[in-house]
Amino acid sequence: MVQKNIAVVTGASSGIGAATARRLVTEGFHVVAAARRVDRLEAFVKEAGEDAATAVACDVTSDESVTGLAAAVAGLGGRLTVLVNNAGGARGMDPVAGGSVADWQWMYDVNVLGTLRVTQALLPALEAGGAGTVVTVGSTAAFTVYEGGGGYTAAKHAQNALVGTLRLELAGKPVRVVEIDPGMVRTEEFSLNRFGDAAKADAVYAGVREPLVADDIADCIAWATTRPQHVNVDRLVVRPIAQAAQHKVVREQG
Repeated sequence: MVQKNIAVVTGASSGIGAATARRLVTEGFHVVAAARRVDRLEAFVKEAGEDAATAVACDVTSDESVTGLAAAVAGLGGRLTVLVNNAGGARGMDPVAGGSVADWQWMYDVNVLGTLRVTQALLPALEAGGAGTVVTVGSTAAFTVYEGGGGYTAAKHAQNALVGTLRLELAGKPVRVVEIDPGMVRTEEFSLNRFGDAAKADAVYAGVREPLVADDIADCIAWATTRPQHVNVDRLVVRPIAQAAQHKVVREQG
């Protein structure tokens, strides 16, 4: 039986999820790292130690897989206190007039329905523990639209609506609902997965001095989850200093 409080992190095989899993271990949680790429999760557990972390294969777009995640968490026997809904992503930069319906469906499924599935599956345990926190990693795309980002911004707006509704519905219950909305974060995979081209991915950050990195967002998540339980950080918007707004990014000339 796990003696520590348990934190579940989805999308924990890379980027913000991996950084958050590592950080929450240092904060004293037993971290359940959930993602599709089990080899990466197992490497993390080996590094952190089996007393500090557990790897669980999970695809948030699958009801069956998410049910398996909930069962794995229950099997640990400890108290679930934190869920970090981090799994998500973007595909393409097509205009609405020519956007891929398949890409839009994938973005909605992973960002919105993935958050819904995992939250529904783990909410009873979070509430039963008497001091739970649901953190959802959104995006500044949750409140600002931009050309070529229709599918992603629509999904993130919907995810934001889910989070806000959940907070209202859980009022009076012992579960906090937190949303972290990063701006420009340079990770090894997000833009590459979106464009499928390394040069295009690199161009997103060209000339930007010190874009955020995954550890910056992990730090914000750790801070929000370790506040006294009566303190709820409804929404935290985090950008690099070079990004004043979605459309206002300072780029240095090379």
